[in-house]
Amino acid sequence: MNFGLVARVLGNILLIEGGALTIPLGISLYFRERGAVIGILLSMGILGLTGLFLSNVPVRSPRLKAREAVAIVTLGWVIVSFFAALPLVLSGAVPSFVDALFEAVSGLTTTGATVITQVEMLPKGILLWRSLLHWLGGMGILVLTLAILPTLGVVGFQVFKAESPGPTPDKFTPRLAATSKILYTIYTALTALMVIAVRAAGVSWLDSFILAFGAVGTGGFAPFSDSLMGLSPNRVLMVVLAASMFLSGVNFALYYDLLKGRWKQVWSNSELRLYLGITAAAVLALSLNLYGRVYGTLGETLRQAWFQVSSIMTTTGYTSADFDLWPSFSKAVLFALMFVGGSAGSTSGSVKVVRLLVTAKVVKREINRVLHPQAARPVIINGRVMSSDVVQGVVSFLLLYVAVFALGSLVISLEGVDLLSAMSAVAATLGNVGVGFGAVGPTAGFVGLSSASKLFLSFLMLLGRLELFPLLAVLSPNFWRE
Repeated sequence: MNFGLVARVLGNILLIEGGALTIPLGISLYFRERGAVIGILLSMGILGLTGLFLSNVPVRSPRLKAREAVAIVTLGWVIVSFFAALPLVLSGAVPSFVDALFEAVSGLTTTGATVITQVEMLPKGILLWRSLLHWLGGMGILVLTLAILPTLGVVGFQVFKAESPGPTPDKFTPRLAATSKILYTIYTALTALMVIAVRAAGVSWLDSFILAFGAVGTGGFAPFSDSLMGLSPNRVLMVVLAASMFLSGVNFALYYDLLKGRWKQVWSNSELRLYLGITAAAVLALSLNLYGRVYGTLGETLRQAWFQVSSIMTTTGYTSADFDLWPSFSKAVLFALMFVGGSAGSTSGSVKVVRLLVTAKVVKREINRVLHPQAARPVIINGRVMSSDVVQGVVSFLLLYVAVFALGSLVISLEGVDLLSAMSAVAATLGNVGVGFGAVGPTAGFVGLSSASKLFLSFLMLLGRLELFPLLAVLSPNFWRE
């Protein structure tokens, strides 16, 4: 293990995180929030000293191998989450470090689960920091590092691969740094567009940034304790945010194809078509179940259905209504969407649509094999034959995901909550959705859970964001043996 190189990269990541704190610092200075200013400055000092120390550790070899890449990705997320909790604690906004760590992990992994009951009482700078974590973690803070620090070169692809969501990463330019910069350019442009659109819908500039960071980063932290229920009458805002979440659940590589004029290639993308199909089917199912039972007008029914489908499926977690009071069928649809997620290469979490597509084709192949045992039927996605390693990886991921979900549900049930609450708590954190049902429903949050459960759910958030295997590999004793 090249510990010197790992330490140097982690040090640079911490320096970037410390630099990001200048944004909430400026907000707190503007609003004269003395406690927040002190807490942020102390955090920046700790980050700066730690980052400078690690970034100057001697390196025996500049070559980054697969093991070091996995260590950087996994330890990077853990360390960045730990230091991201410091401003919340040192400012006095969150008294408990466990709660602050839960909030920081939730922000960076774009989960959006919260343990804060009175969000409006937070200092403005801390409020922005929570949502800025969404934006940093949405595309991946390590992808940002690759864009800013291209000195990792070609071997940095191991980091890019380990952090990118989905079974295969999209590297659409020969140079990795160029790919990272293109992704962040698209990401930033979409964010800026949504900030302007939310502001035009009648929201303040600060809240516009917070809501746009949450929607484009598919995170879900809102500046209000009831999420967006109080803003639900603002129909324009709800439509803008629903569209923003939906667009952020699309593979960002397809936006690059659009810019290159490859319209036919985008429309023929099988994952995009399935993403559109699942969204449309879910909105229709919810609308038929809600119309006349919960909402009296068709327009309001469609709007609420589309908003919640976009929010849950893209794992954003914004809520425009207390869907825990909806009919059982509607809740079942939303619960199922927690296991879908958006497209690979997007900012959303959970399983991802492309994995469901590959699994469906594998099941179809096995059914056909019963009728034609000798027929060779490869799994083809978008005209490309999926290798056996990729197919095996998808199946292994799904099996492990279900196993972790089942085991996690048993662990949380020890809290004494009902089974639906336990299962939805695990689904909401493992899938980075952020909101569940019952004891962790839209109006409850995760504040009622014990510190042990919060730490366990924080682990699940990281496990889900890193898509299981990297974090589990680092926890394996064999990983650290030469």
